[in-house]
Amino acid sequence: MEFEKLIYTEEDGIASITMNYMKNLNAIDEQMADELLVALQTAESDASIKVVILKGGKKAFSAGGDIGYFYDLIQAGGDINMDTLIQKVGAVAVYMKQMSKLVIASVSGAAAGAGASLALGADFMICADNAKLMLAFVNLGLVPDTGVTYLLSKSIGTARTMELAATGRPLGAEEAKTWGLAYQVTSVEELEEATMKFARKIVNGPSVSYKNIKKQMFDTNYTDFKDWLAQTESATQRECASSMDFQEGCKAFMEKRKPNFQGK
Repeated sequence: MEFEKLIYTEEDGIASITMNYMKNLNAIDEQMADELLVALQTAESDASIKVVILKGGKKAFSAGGDIGYFYDLIQAGGDINMDTLIQKVGAVAVYMKQMSKLVIASVSGAAAGAGASLALGADFMICADNAKLMLAFVNLGLVPDTGVTYLLSKSIGTARTMELAATGRPLGAEEAKTWGLAYQVTSVEELEEATMKFARKIVNGPSVSYKNIKKQMFDTNYTDFKDWLAQTESATQRECASSMDFQEGCKAFMEKRKPNFQGK
């Protein structure tokens, strides 16, 4: 596959996947999800690669879904069907957990919606001090996707997960570290080097051990992850995406006003 929305590079055992479509702040649309999965599969199948870095731009890691696309569909009177997108981003989330190589998310700026889900799904997250993670789905009348409700419930518990999912409030880098979600917080200027330093440490570590630690973690915590995505996440997001509240949420976001949700 020829990548159009990301850049894939390899250097000294490190595969770097850089989301690079700042036109819409690295929104996770179907094409981006397809490219991410192929890039991860490429790194997994390459025996010379020992660790994967996933990153975006300094201004934004990823703004989440392409709300402008949905807004245009709504304005044109078209149907909103997210099933394929939800399946594709879910496949990326599962693959990151199942692959044998450690994945580091290097996060600067906004990581919202599916972008936050993607960052939080990595094995390690290193954040710049300007990083803001937001499960902003609720502001559009949607539920979190890309497996983040499932994953966060296991890492920070149900109360904190409910808080982030139901309020959509930003989670800053330092708070993410306090909660055990971020491995390290650094300045924006130092993020690249801090991430590479940690990646080099992994490259020089016992890769067979890392692979089997990931297998232990998956078999202990995530064996029903794929089924949960198919049976719970897809169904709940489908109902929300077909609601009038979602249409109102999109319109309000694009028109820069407060939404008037009706529960319909």
